[in-house]
Amino acid sequence: MMSTNETASPHITFLLTGIPGLESAHIWISIPFCSIYLLALLGNSTLLYILRVDTRFHEPQYYFLSMLTITDLVLTSSTVPQMLSIFWFDSKKISIDSCLMQMFFIHSFTIVESGILVAMSFDRYVAICHPLTYFMVLNGHRVGKAGLAILIRGTVVFVPHLMVMKRLPYCQANVIHHTYCEFMAVVVQACKDTSVLRGYSLTIALATAILDCICIALSYALILKAVSKHSSNNAGFKAFSTCSSHLCIISVFYTSALFSILTHRFGQAIAPYIHIVVANLYPLIPPFINPIIYGIRTKRIREKVLQILIYKKRVSVTGGGHGCFSTGRN
Repeated sequence: MMSTNETASPHITFLLTGIPGLESAHIWISIPFCSIYLLALLGNSTLLYILRVDTRFHEPQYYFLSMLTITDLVLTSSTVPQMLSIFWFDSKKISIDSCLMQMFFIHSFTIVESGILVAMSFDRYVAICHPLTYFMVLNGHRVGKAGLAILIRGTVVFVPHLMVMKRLPYCQANVIHHTYCEFMAVVVQACKDTSVLRGYSLTIALATAILDCICIALSYALILKAVSKHSSNNAGFKAFSTCSSHLCIISVFYTSALFSILTHRFGQAIAPYIHIVVANLYPLIPPFINPIIYGIRTKRIREKVLQILIYKKRVSVTGGGHGCFSTGRN
């Protein structure tokens, strides 16, 4: 029988407090977070639009980039609106169903993004090491199946967490010192030993990250081996330069995600507000930086963005721009 200080899961309402210790500065903190979020939305939406409408980008490499862009939009939109509603409107209450749904999108799509980065590294391996069979190995059908497999993996891995947490008894306080429903912040609210669940979660997170990093490292080891054979005529350097955007994104994503995971579980000496700020940055910074990286380092995308900007500028100057823009070349 449930004790008086426990509540049945279906009737639970959690209270998100925001960033502990910095409550008086919530409004000021919201300004950079909101600005970065809006820029992330703009950057990813623009990138997705370009990849969709320009047939030059209808290739496996850019299909995976589209998947990454959609995943980034889901990740950042799963956390920032909740945080801003706390900062601006003091909207702190959240039901357990909404909390678990938010948790699902955050953690499952983090795993999905990791899987997409693995697929993108395999794409670069095939493009550089087996260029003649590239479109045969990575045709549209296989890219679609790979994307579906990545999505299923992210879902299957995290669903057991939700099934267990839905059935846990929770103490009546239910105050979560966080800006959103992060797994570790919620599971400690249970009036029951959750060491097995927490151990499972940490094992899954580290195993997924390590396995995906091994796959990425193997792909790039094979790429470097192939590139070294062409070092005499700069062909190897030019081939490897196509991987630079992907390598930058890998560095940003895994550094921020692993730092957040490890500090939240092992950084007891770190101030709580640092935990929360870092936890808010890791689903926000990669979606903000990724479009910038690809926009700067991918010539085709950069040219398309400039083409759109020049077109809009000419239209605004001419008051309609009929006949003022034809080919998109300066």
